[in-house]
Amino acid sequence: MWLTRPDPAPRAPRRLGRARAIAVCAALVLAGPAAGESLGAPIALLTLNGFDPVSYFLEGGPVAGTGRFELTWGGRVWRFASNANREVFRDDPTVYAPRLGGYDAAGILDGRLVDADPLVFAVIGNRLYLFRDAGRRARFLADPGLAGRAEAAWPGLRDQPDAAPTTPR
Repeated sequence: MWLTRPDPAPRAPRRLGRARAIAVCAALVLAGPAAGESLGAPIALLTLNGFDPVSYFLEGGPVAGTGRFELTWGGRVWRFASNANREVFRDDPTVYAPRLGGYDAAGILDGRLVDADPLVFAVIGNRLYLFRDAGRRARFLADPGLAGRAEAAWPGLRDQPDAAPTTPR
Protein backbone atom coordinates (compact mmCIF):
# COMPACT_ATOMS: atom_id res chain seq x y z
CA MET A 1 0.00 0.00 0.00
CA TRP A 2 1.37 3.33 -1.04
CA LEU A 3 0.58 6.40 1.00
CA THR A 4 0.44 9.50 -1.07
CA ARG A 5 -0.96 12.90 -0.55
CA PRO A 6 -4.06 13.70 -2.49
CA ASP A 7 -3.74 16.41 -5.06
CA PRO A 8 -4.75 19.74 -3.59
CA ALA A 9 -8.03 21.16 -4.76
CA PRO A 10 -7.55 23.67 -7.53
CA ARG A 11 -7.46 27.23 -6.21
CA ALA A 12 -8.85 30.29 -7.81
CA PRO A 13 -6.13 32.72 -8.64
CA ARG A 14 -5.49 35.06 -5.72
CA ARG A 15 -5.63 38.06 -7.97
CA LEU A 16 -9.34 37.54 -8.55
CA GLY A 17 -10.05 37.57 -4.79
CA ARG A 18 -7.98 40.69 -4.27
CA ALA A 19 -9.64 42.41 -7.21
CA ARG A 20 -13.07 41.76 -5.73
CA ALA A 21 -12.00 43.07 -2.32
CA ILE A 22 -10.58 46.23 -3.90
CA ALA A 23 -13.78 46.75 -5.92
CA VAL A 24 -15.96 46.39 -2.80
CA CYS A 25 -13.81 48.86 -0.84
CA ALA A 26 -13.85 51.34 -3.71
CA ALA A 27 -17.63 51.10 -3.96
CA LEU A 28 -18.00 51.78 -0.23
CA VAL A 29 -15.68 54.77 -0.37
CA LEU A 30 -17.40 56.22 -3.42
CA ALA A 31 -20.85 55.70 -1.91
CA GLY A 32 -19.86 57.73 1.17
CA PRO A 33 -22.53 59.62 3.02
CA ALA A 34 -25.82 60.28 1.29
CA ALA A 35 -26.06 63.50 -0.67
CA GLY A 36 -26.31 66.48 1.64
CA GLU A 37 -25.62 64.37 4.73
CA SER A 38 -22.81 65.45 6.98
CA LEU A 39 -20.64 62.97 8.82
CA GLY A 40 -20.56 65.38 11.75
CA ALA A 41 -24.34 65.84 11.96
CA PRO A 42 -25.66 65.54 15.51
CA ILE A 43 -27.64 62.44 16.34
CA ALA A 44 -31.12 63.06 17.70
CA LEU A 45 -31.81 61.00 20.79
CA LEU A 46 -34.91 58.83 20.92
CA THR A 47 -36.70 59.72 24.13
CA LEU A 48 -38.34 57.18 26.46
CA ASN A 49 -36.93 54.36 24.31
CA GLY A 50 -39.67 55.20 21.81
CA PHE A 51 -42.64 55.07 24.18
CA ASP A 52 -45.41 57.61 23.62
CA PRO A 53 -45.17 60.23 26.43
CA VAL A 54 -48.89 61.03 26.25
CA SER A 55 -49.78 57.36 26.75
CA TYR A 56 -48.37 57.43 30.29
CA PHE A 57 -51.35 59.58 31.23
CA LEU A 58 -53.94 57.35 29.55
CA GLU A 59 -55.47 54.09 30.69
CA GLY A 60 -53.35 51.17 29.55
CA GLY A 61 -50.19 53.23 29.08
CA PRO A 62 -47.37 53.39 28.36
CA VAL A 63 -47.60 52.35 24.72
CA ALA A 64 -44.79 52.17 22.19
CA GLY A 65 -44.76 54.98 19.65
CA THR A 66 -44.04 54.56 15.97
CA GLY A 67 -41.68 56.23 13.54
CA ARG A 68 -44.75 57.30 11.59
CA PHE A 69 -45.67 59.80 14.33
CA GLU A 70 -42.53 61.61 15.45
CA LEU A 71 -41.76 65.07 16.73
CA THR A 72 -38.48 66.73 17.64
CA TRP A 73 -38.58 68.80 20.80
CA GLY A 74 -35.80 69.76 23.17
CA GLY A 75 -33.16 68.25 20.89
CA ARG A 76 -34.73 64.81 21.15
CA VAL A 77 -37.02 62.69 19.02
CA TRP A 78 -40.36 61.78 20.58
CA ARG A 79 -42.52 59.00 19.18
CA PHE A 80 -46.27 58.68 19.47
CA ALA A 81 -48.82 55.93 19.02
CA SER A 82 -51.16 58.23 17.10
CA ASN A 83 -51.30 61.59 15.38
CA ALA A 84 -53.75 62.76 18.06
CA ASN A 85 -51.19 62.08 20.81
CA ARG A 86 -48.50 63.88 18.81
CA GLU A 87 -50.72 66.95 18.44
CA VAL A 88 -51.60 66.97 22.15
CA PHE A 89 -47.90 66.84 23.00
CA ARG A 90 -47.09 69.56 20.46
CA ASP A 91 -49.63 71.88 22.11
CA ASP A 92 -47.96 71.62 25.54
CA PRO A 93 -44.90 69.35 25.70
CA THR A 94 -43.94 70.32 29.25
CA VAL A 95 -47.10 68.67 30.55
CA TYR A 96 -46.22 65.27 29.06
CA ALA A 97 -42.42 65.22 29.05
CA PRO A 98 -40.92 63.36 32.00
CA ARG A 99 -39.78 65.58 34.84
CA LEU A 100 -36.15 65.85 35.90
CA GLY A 101 -34.83 65.33 32.38
CA GLY A 102 -36.18 61.79 32.33
CA TYR A 103 -33.57 60.66 34.86
CA ASP A 104 -34.30 58.48 37.88
CA ALA A 105 -36.09 60.75 40.36
CA ALA A 106 -34.59 58.93 43.34
CA GLY A 107 -31.12 59.44 41.87
CA ILE A 108 -31.72 63.18 41.69
CA LEU A 109 -32.34 63.11 45.46
CA ASP A 110 -28.95 61.42 45.85
CA GLY A 111 -27.34 64.20 43.80
CA ARG A 112 -26.67 61.97 40.78
CA LEU A 113 -28.00 61.62 37.26
CA VAL A 114 -29.07 57.99 37.00
CA ASP A 115 -30.55 56.47 33.84
CA ALA A 116 -34.18 55.49 34.29
CA ASP A 117 -36.24 52.63 32.92
CA PRO A 118 -39.20 54.13 30.99
CA LEU A 119 -41.39 51.25 32.16
CA VAL A 120 -40.85 52.07 35.85
CA PHE A 121 -42.75 55.30 36.39
CA ALA A 122 -45.26 57.21 38.47
CA VAL A 123 -47.57 60.08 37.66
CA ILE A 124 -47.48 62.38 40.69
CA GLY A 125 -49.46 65.61 40.62
CA ASN A 126 -50.10 65.17 36.89
CA ARG A 127 -46.35 64.98 36.24
CA LEU A 128 -44.42 61.99 34.92
CA TYR A 129 -41.48 60.72 36.97
CA LEU A 130 -39.22 57.86 35.90
CA PHE A 131 -37.17 55.48 38.03
CA ARG A 132 -34.31 53.02 37.61
CA ASP A 133 -36.15 50.15 39.29
CA ALA A 134 -39.20 49.30 41.39
CA GLY A 135 -37.31 49.64 44.68
CA ARG A 136 -36.26 53.21 43.91
CA ARG A 137 -39.83 53.97 42.81
CA ALA A 138 -41.24 52.57 46.08
CA ARG A 139 -38.78 54.68 48.10
CA PHE A 140 -39.87 57.78 46.23
CA LEU A 141 -43.60 57.07 46.57
CA ALA A 142 -43.31 56.34 50.31
CA ASP A 143 -42.74 60.03 51.05
CA PRO A 144 -44.98 62.56 49.25
CA GLY A 145 -42.46 65.35 49.89
CA LEU A 146 -39.71 63.74 47.84
CA ALA A 147 -41.09 64.98 44.51
CA GLY A 148 -40.71 68.59 45.67
CA ARG A 149 -37.21 67.94 46.99
CA ALA A 150 -36.16 66.32 43.71
CA GLU A 151 -37.59 69.25 41.74
CA ALA A 152 -35.59 71.65 43.93
CA ALA A 153 -32.38 69.64 43.42
CA TRP A 154 -32.82 69.27 39.65
CA PRO A 155 -31.57 72.72 38.47
CA GLY A 156 -28.22 72.18 40.18
CA LEU A 157 -27.71 68.86 38.42
CA ARG A 158 -29.17 69.90 35.08
CA ASP A 159 -26.81 72.84 34.75
CA GLN A 160 -23.65 70.93 35.62
CA PRO A 161 -21.28 70.88 32.65
CA ASP A 162 -20.38 67.40 31.47
CA ALA A 163 -23.07 65.83 33.63
CA ALA A 164 -23.24 62.25 32.43
CA PRO A 165 -25.81 59.71 33.54
CA THR A 166 -24.60 56.91 35.79
CA THR A 167 -25.87 53.62 37.00
CA PRO A 168 -26.95 53.42 40.63
CA ARG A 169 -24.45 52.24 43.21
